[in-house]
Amino acid sequence: MKQHFNFFMAIACALSLMVGCNNNSTVSAVTQKDSMGGFDVNTMKKIIREKNEQFTRAHVTGDHWVIDTMFTEDARSFPPNADAVIGRTAIAQLTADFIKFRVQEFREETTALYGNADYLVDEGNYFMRYGKDSTSENGKYINVWKKTGGDWKIYSNIWNSNMPATAAK
Repeated sequence: MKQHFNFFMAIACALSLMVGCNNNSTVSAVTQKDSMGGFDVNTMKKIIREKNEQFTRAHVTGDHWVIDTMFTEDARSFPPNADAVIGRTAIAQLTADFIKFRVQEFREETTALYGNADYLVDEGNYFMRYGKDSTSENGKYINVWKKTGGDWKIYSNIWNSNMPATAAK
């Protein structure tokens, strides 16, 4: 029940963020530029695709530093079956623990990208192969990207598997 609550809270926060930050420059798949003329969704798609590739590649190579610097200082992460992790330092520990699983392959594919010049919501699917037995997993994610210091960083992320839950032993 707590897992469902965390998921719904993350969605509620993302929706609140989008509504609260709406300055009439919200982008959809069909909108190319905002009313100010400076926010191009195609450019944002390219930037986020590159950021996702950097993020997934760093998981495979075990590059903690790259992963850690991709999050804002006040970032929050909502891992499956666990409590929320708040702050870049705490997320760095989560990342270090996760990389111990020896990620061999990791891909993210954006299925929807929307937002404005300050925040972007990246929805998508992922595939991962990890561990001694090359366990495969696929699932979905939502990353909220925040423009900070002239760069896009992950402010909030949540992911969960599409694989059936295993029975507790």
